[in-house]
Amino acid sequence: MSHFSVLSTALTDTGALCAALADVGYDEVEVHDDPQPLHGFLGDRRKNTAHVIVRRRHVGRQSNDIGFLRRDDGRFSAVISEYDRHRHGAAWLERLTARHAYHVTTARLTEEGFHLAEETTERDGTVRMVLRRVR
Repeated sequence: MSHFSVLSTALTDTGALCAALADVGYDEVEVHDDPQPLHGFLGDRRKNTAHVIVRRRHVGRQSNDIGFLRRDDGRFSAVISEYDRHRHGAAWLERLTARHAYHVTTARLTEEGFHLAEETTERDGTVRMVLRRVR
């Protein structure tokens, strides 16, 4: 039975987190007001809970659920099993965090009256945006 690790993140926005998860290949995401139990690779219910969950059937064969638990400070902690950390470790969390930041930024810019006129992604993953204010 794999142990779940709880990792601090800078993720704060549920909608941006779901969009970021879709960007990295997880379109099927559950969002709950109250944290729900995570399941292990055998389908067994674990004591760990999360508000945002990617169920194990979407993660991969013999995987556990991946969860994100909202903390009191508004940030999410990632809840990932030791087994799944080989694919969903620090580099994956960095990519997810970058995509989360992208979605938070574009939503905020839209709210402030900007329109994304052009976007390019550099080799290193840097996203460059050209914005225009909508009148």
